[in-house]
Amino acid sequence: MCMARDALVAAVTPPVLVPPALDNAHKKNLALVQTAMNYAPSQWMFPRYQAVVLVLKGYPYAEVSEIIGRSIATVSHYIQAYRHGGLAALEPRHSPGRTHRLTAEQEQTVAEVVTHQTPQDVGFPAEMNGTAPLVRRFIRNRCGVMFSERGVRHLLYRLGFACTRPTYTLAKADPEKQAAFREASEGQRQRLLRGDVDRILFEDASMIRDYQAIQRTGFPKGQQKVIPTYGKHWGDKLLGTLDYESGEILCRHATQYDAAEFLKFLQQIVDHYPKDRIVLILDNARIHHAKLIQPFLADHRDTLTLMFLPPYSPQLNPIDGLWGWMKCTVIYKMSFSKPSRRLSRQWTRSSSTSAWIR
Repeated sequence: MCMARDALVAAVTPPVLVPPALDNAHKKNLALVQTAMNYAPSQWMFPRYQAVVLVLKGYPYAEVSEIIGRSIATVSHYIQAYRHGGLAALEPRHSPGRTHRLTAEQEQTVAEVVTHQTPQDVGFPAEMNGTAPLVRRFIRNRCGVMFSERGVRHLLYRLGFACTRPTYTLAKADPEKQAAFREASEGQRQRLLRGDVDRILFEDASMIRDYQAIQRTGFPKGQQKVIPTYGKHWGDKLLGTLDYESGEILCRHATQYDAAEFLKFLQQIVDHYPKDRIVLILDNARIHHAKLIQPFLADHRDTLTLMFLPPYSPQLNPIDGLWGWMKCTVIYKMSFSKPSRRLSRQWTRSSSTSAWIR
């Protein structure tokens, strides 16, 4: 074993790179490599610089190999790379990996189909989500290339996809009306900046039902978390506004949501922001146009203006996201014996912003 090792050392170890008495050029090179080693950007680069520094100082390859924990052949490779390309040649080269099984055009086709089409659009019956088995079958049918399901997942990951849950959108939404609303709301924001109005409030109501907020949670394997309930399908309506500028939340809970309750909430808004000029943005629910509220709007026309969202456009109302956060963060995994009272307390304790429950 010793004879074989000595033979290997003799075969790969050239004469010492520099003589013991270093000239100015060698001193300069040593200083440059020493500096690079001191500021090595990663753990992979430090031993490469260290190997060159040690050899420049006159250490034999065998000793350098022992010091940096690399084979003699690896040390020789580092030195040869440095001789031919300087410090830049010591940068590790990333392997390009295995040749892709699909051409760039085929990969683009797969990405476009998964992004813009449903499996039903490309010949698969009654499937609305592009799962790995379906994408595998599509690639086989369209491109004639066989993938494993794991290979398909790696392909989609490389193409920039991630496993996400789809969301719904309302098919009846009118893009032109939505664009017109965005333009009009931008005008209101400019009025807010100029001081022509004092507040822009987004209004909406949410139904909080018992039993509806159960979500996944960690629990011992083979067991299921049990939440005591009261056998009643109780629920509460929460009416709320979200201040566009300050994020302030004003809420009111009610057992039902009708024109009379909405009128009370309008009065609460006006009382809470006395003398402020308010633009209230809300949806087109029938109670928002009820005859009952028209005298109130006429009496407050100088301080309260209603601005209506386009139909089927909840995504344009920021408070809709607040309700989603509340249901999955504040009240999930719970059952309330008296919704009106206990929901209010739970919301007040858990909300990260100011909230008023009346």
